[in-house]
Parts: sequence; structure tokens; C-alpha cells
Amino acid sequence: MINFNGNIQEEDKANLSITNRGYAYGDSVFETIRVINGKVMFWEDHYFRLMASMRIMRMEIPNQFSPEFLEEEILQLIEKNNLQSKPARVKFSVFRKEGGFYTPEVRDIEYFILASEINNAFYILNDDFYEVELFKDHYVNSGLLSTIKSNNKAINVLGSIFAKENDYHNCLLINENKSVVEALNGNLFLVKGNTIKTPPLTDGSLNGITRKQLISIIKKLQEYNFEEKSISPFELQKADELFITNVIVGIQPISKYRKKEYENTVAKDLLAKLNAKARLG
Repeated sequence: MINFNGNIQEEDKANLSITNRGYAYGDSVFETIRVINGKVMFWEDHYFRLMASMRIMRMEIPNQFSPEFLEEEILQLIEKNNLQSKPARVKFSVFRKEGGFYTPEVRDIEYFILASEINNAFYILNDDFYEVELFKDHYVNSGLLSTIKSNNKAINVLGSIFAKENDYHNCLLINENKSVVEALNGNLFLVKGNTIKTPPLTDGSLNGITRKQLISIIKKLQEYNFEEKSISPFELQKADELFITNVIVGIQPISKYRKKEYENTVAKDLLAKLNAKARLG
């Protein structure tokens, strides 16, 4: 079952037009959300990022799109799919109504919500071997558009193909200034000594939900210094640890980049703290 514009229906009955603006022009934004036993994780952060993304895209936000309304829309779908007592992945997509070419005829929106079961209620560290490489064929543009979750994901698709063809588990993306911005599917953190660093949003990094939660955790810990600064490719091989964050896996340690292999001690410590925050949130 899916939710299409507030109506819960069978997935095969909810067809999008071939002139859908999300398909035709990438005129769409989305959120990937984790729901555990009927509780929407970090909902406030997801809601405000969705609203900010819609404003950046100059979409008309419906009056009924309150946090309470949208959360209830998600939970109703969870119930209809019998996922109330299970961990679930939810995708909330918003797209502008059909009409026009590059210039839309209207700014009003439509939306759909998908829900599917995932394996683990809380984050489990994947310490299997995980190798990454820089993807240098195309750049992330620094600026506001790169910080939102739109469905303009050409660089992520091409980077994923590059990774698969060359037997890497992931790739790191760079911007036009040759600074490392993020991974294909999440934000990047670097550990050197007792300093933890992540690229700033001004470099073009996604305004990630787990990124935000982790920064909040790190800033409260006395044992680490935190920096939100640009990361050069040269720094990667000098680091003690590298890890990727996103809302589905939590924290994914990187084992190897080129000739350098990394520990995952800090990643383990922070994952335990992230799980604790998710349980209390």
C-alpha cells in the first residue's frame, strides 16, 4: 500500500503520468525516513528539511502540511502495511503538479509516501571491508541546491556505476574547488587524533539528518574536538578514520582508501551514542 496525495491505495493503482514534473525535469524533493515500532525517528529534523527544500524549489506548501498532519500520514501508511511493530524505511516524495515546460504553470504540489520493512530496529555497525575511491568525472556544485534532497541525482548514479565497475563499495564526491564533499549516499566524517571533521554545507554537502544529530552529539563530548571545515583529498590518507553517515545505516566505517587502511574505534563509539539518542528521541 502507498499514500498518494492523502489516499492510501494499492501500489499498482497509483500510476504517475509520463508528464510528471519530477520525472520530466527533476522538479521534486524527497525525504528518506526511518520508522521504528511506529515511531518516526528525528521527525522534526526531517519535517523542517522538507519544508526548506520545498521553499528553495519555490513550491507552494499546502496549508495542511503541518508536522502533525504529515506524521499522521506516515503512521497511517505504516499501519496499513502492518509495520507498526517493525523497523521501516519511508520515502516521502513531493513534486510540482503537471503543466509547463521549464517554467511551471502552477506551483502547487502532489506527493506520495512509500513504506517498506528493513532489517534492524537500531543501527548495527557494519565492520566488513569497505573500500572507497574519489569520483572525479563530475563535480558537486557548492551552493544551496546541493544541500537539499532533490531527485536530480545524475552524479550519484554515475558515481555508483563507476564504483560497481571498479569494485569499490562507495565513492567520495568533490566540488568545483576540489574539496571532498560527501559520499554517494551520505555525509563524510574524518577523524584525526581527537579531532572529528566534516565538510560544511557551503561546500555543497547534503544537509543530512544523521549528520546533524551526530554533530550535536560530538559537540557535547569532551574527548573530541569538532570542526566543520573543507576537506582536501590529501587529508584523506592522513586520517585515522573515515566514516559515512545516513539515516538508514547510521554510520558506515570506511576500511580503505587507496593505500591507506583505517580503524573504526570512534565510529563504534559514536554509533552507540547515536542509538541511545534515537531510543530517547
